[in-house]
Amino acid sequence: MEKKLFSAPGAPESLKWVTRGEKLEMHTPIFDVMKVERESQNGEKKGSFVKLHTTDWIVVIPWFRDEEGVPRFIMEQQYRHGNDMVTREFPGGLVDEGEDSLEAAERELLEETGLKGRITFLGNVCPNAAFMDNRQNFYLAEDLELVSSQDLDENEEIDVFSIPVEDAIENMGRGVYDNGTMMMALGYFLRYAEAHPELRERITT
Repeated sequence: MEKKLFSAPGAPESLKWVTRGEKLEMHTPIFDVMKVERESQNGEKKGSFVKLHTTDWIVVIPWFRDEEGVPRFIMEQQYRHGNDMVTREFPGGLVDEGEDSLEAAERELLEETGLKGRITFLGNVCPNAAFMDNRQNFYLAEDLELVSSQDLDENEEIDVFSIPVEDAIENMGRGVYDNGTMMMALGYFLRYAEAHPELRERITT
């Protein structure tokens, strides 16, 4: 009989550490670097840890069907300073002070693409639980209407275009699709599409 290596998981709360102190180490325009003192519940382990404190983020997945019945995403290309390359992404950005994530999603969609649409919340997740404390929110935008031109920030240069949904699914995580947050967004879209298969189906008349 094969030896059983792992038992069933215990209660997650049993592993939660206790925060004993928190201090601002550095402030930047996009995040604060925090030093956090924590110890395990039994007191046997303790240490200082780095946490990035920042505002929540949003990503909007604009979806439409073209004249040939092909489902398509509206996507963008822009230069990213982190990986020093141009990446292909869904519209997205930060939740500003005083906004909720839905308001931020509507604003970012309009500013970056000139579009308005019917917005559906898909879910949210911590983008990197190892050292970040914010949430990444994902939305689907349908019934799109072009109502204005782009209204970009001073240092933004964004090309906007459409891509067949299946092409984006096939290529996500390769080449210009080099943004892990967009992979998260696609995962939420695919989960939603399981209950709404028309989002991936070509309709011919």
